[in-house]
Amino acid sequence: MMIVTMVLRWVCVYYRGPGVAVMVLSWIITLYTLWQMVELHEIVPGKRFDRYHELGQHAFGEKLGLWVVVPQQLMVEIGVNIVYMITGGNSLKKIHDISCPGCKSIKTTYFIMIFASVQFVLSHLPSFNSITGVSFAAAAMSLSYSTIAWVASANKGVQPDVQYGPRASTTTGSVFNFFSALGDVAFAYAGHNVALEIQATIPSTPEKPSKKPMWKGVIMAYIVVALCYFPVSMVGYRVFGKDVEDNILISLEKPKWLIATANMFVVIHVIGSYQIFAMPVFDMIEAFFIVKMNFKPTKFLRFLIRNGYVALTMFLAITFPFFGGLLSFFGGFAFAPTTYYLPCIMWLAICKPKRFSLSWFTNWFCIIVGVTLMILAPIGALRQIVLQAKGYKFYS
Repeated sequence: MMIVTMVLRWVCVYYRGPGVAVMVLSWIITLYTLWQMVELHEIVPGKRFDRYHELGQHAFGEKLGLWVVVPQQLMVEIGVNIVYMITGGNSLKKIHDISCPGCKSIKTTYFIMIFASVQFVLSHLPSFNSITGVSFAAAAMSLSYSTIAWVASANKGVQPDVQYGPRASTTTGSVFNFFSALGDVAFAYAGHNVALEIQATIPSTPEKPSKKPMWKGVIMAYIVVALCYFPVSMVGYRVFGKDVEDNILISLEKPKWLIATANMFVVIHVIGSYQIFAMPVFDMIEAFFIVKMNFKPTKFLRFLIRNGYVALTMFLAITFPFFGGLLSFFGGFAFAPTTYYLPCIMWLAICKPKRFSLSWFTNWFCIIVGVTLMILAPIGALRQIVLQAKGYKFYS
């Protein structure tokens, strides 16, 4: 089970208190809600809910389920793909700048286009099964570059002029930055949006239901997530303080060969992860054109849809490369519903736990946390995007 692994940035500023609490609480809540989705996959005997919207339709009804789930899921998957385009382009540029410090500077736009060229090819793989190798490579790279990041930071040592505390000089700025940080944390846990699609690839029988191997995979994934997030955020903040970059690999400069290698691992990771989140979008778009618009399921239609989608995410990434702001906005506005509280609402609707029981209280607590994230995070993110956009030149 692949889960997004981005370096948490603003939340590191609150390392000594709320930051750690938010990261740990999010880890626990999202593990719980992912367990719910694994259990709900075959909650009806003889039927498997292989798509998030199918589970939503069972919980809320045929029409309402689609309107509740599909827009949120599409925002998550498209948002992730845009951020991955930006991440891949920035990492490629970092590799170029490290490897050839005396060379002429090349626009980030071109590196995003290079990254997109790989996705134009991979987007024509037929299904999740065909990207298994890419997914495992992405997971391995994620753990590798995260380990390099925190080990290299620890080896660098605390900087002599390091300063801890909020970046903003005003209380208002600090509050908005904290709101933005909540979105960053929410963005980190995106696996719920493709969990059912992945579980659908696992054979299932009454004697050996798919939820058992799926849950083992989830546990392993969350161990990897903890090994990626917590050391990077805490060690990175300890070493660089409030001046740590959105991506800690940018803060690190030496040894050059190691930082270049880590950035290459990032590129490999986001190449594979892009496809994991793009596959469900391809399925939705193709199903819409074939079922609703009565198009013939030809290879040419598939070619146009998949290349068009990659081109769209590339264009948006080039036009709005505000990595930090987009990370937080999508994390709060789109990820919080599908990750933090929609699974809980569906659990309450389908399983109907007894009122005031432990399950009832737990689910309502997660719902309240998720709704709070959805409201607060986009506020901080939009403010950050506005501030970044003031001095930005398009297609620079």
